[in-house]
Amino acid sequence: MLRIHFSDNRQAPIWLVDERFTIGQDSRNNLVLTDSDISPFHAEIRQDHGLYYLTDCGTAAGTFVNGDRVGARYQLRSEDKVRLGSLELTVIDPAKSKPKPAAAPRWFLQVITGEEHQGHKFHVTGSMTFGRSVKCEMCFGDLELSRRHAEFFLKDEVLEIKDLASANGVYVNHQKVGMAVLQPGDQVRMGSVTLLVIGPKVEVAQADAEDATLFMPVVNIAKPTVIKPVAQAATVNPLKVAADNAVQQEAAVEARPVNKVLLSVLALVLAIGGAFALKTLL
Repeated sequence: MLRIHFSDNRQAPIWLVDERFTIGQDSRNNLVLTDSDISPFHAEIRQDHGLYYLTDCGTAAGTFVNGDRVGARYQLRSEDKVRLGSLELTVIDPAKSKPKPAAAPRWFLQVITGEEHQGHKFHVTGSMTFGRSVKCEMCFGDLELSRRHAEFFLKDEVLEIKDLASANGVYVNHQKVGMAVLQPGDQVRMGSVTLLVIGPKVEVAQADAEDATLFMPVVNIAKPTVIKPVAQAATVNPLKVAADNAVQQEAAVEARPVNKVLLSVLALVLAIGGAFALKTLL
């Protein structure tokens, strides 16, 4: 079964399940395009015995496949590039598409709540639809989900989500969104299913030598002045002074009688001497 991919990622890929698939501006088409260079009924794709045929509906702008203008019943094959006006579509047969070189896994969606696939990680590559339809790359049976509830798609290695007009909405970190750019660690809730976004770390430009230790100049603070203790006279013990004075006073008192005796002796000597001198004179 073929699937149509939009080169500008304007919407999710479309499976060609109907026998007749019409494209144009008119609302009765299977694929309605509002581009100014698209005719009301621009082209149709018919399925016949497992083969797909593209027919231009007589438009002035024309329908092109791989750069060549086509008319009626041009057989489409996987990897064909279809151009309608300025819009380019790629026809893919997932069963026959060439395997692309394996790239290092970058973005995952891990189921953290929900009755189905809990703990499972979905590797996001290109565009992936989410909903109840078995044609969605991420199919869940939750009745709160729409058949095609939302689309995850990578654009220049940036993961985005788009609400596909679901009944119950899309919530990123508890906030309802119509379209949002997702970051690693975000939580996306749709119905009872919550998905954790796992992706590459964001590389932020670092300042030169950011990891180097930055030494800040120290404020010149005056050294504290060391106050040397002032030399003081030896402290006089008042008790010792009192004791010394008492001793001196006692000595003085004891010395006084001795002095009186000496004076008496001296007076006696002088008297005797005087008497002797007087006798000599007589």
